[in-house]
Amino acid sequence: MDGILVHVVHDRAQLDLVPAAAAVRMVVYGHSHKPLIEDAEGVLFLNPGSAGPRRFRLPISVARVSVAEGAISAEIIELDVGDGR
Repeated sequence: MDGILVHVVHDRAQLDLVPAAAAVRMVVYGHSHKPLIEDAEGVLFLNPGSAGPRRFRLPISVARVSVAEGAISAEIIELDVGDGR
């Protein structure tokens, strides 16, 4: 991703490094299935949610990440499955 370091971990609570100190620019995680985008100390934290069966009344969602000129942005996209899942 344009020379940008991304760290992937299942559960954010189990993150075993300090992202900014490790030059990580984005952390992608899941576990809770709750979609979230958060910027903390120059690091983008992204939970895209879940594109599978609905869980815990949360939306069915994915995320789109864009990188342009060294800048990272993300958006959550809720999927309209139309079948009541």
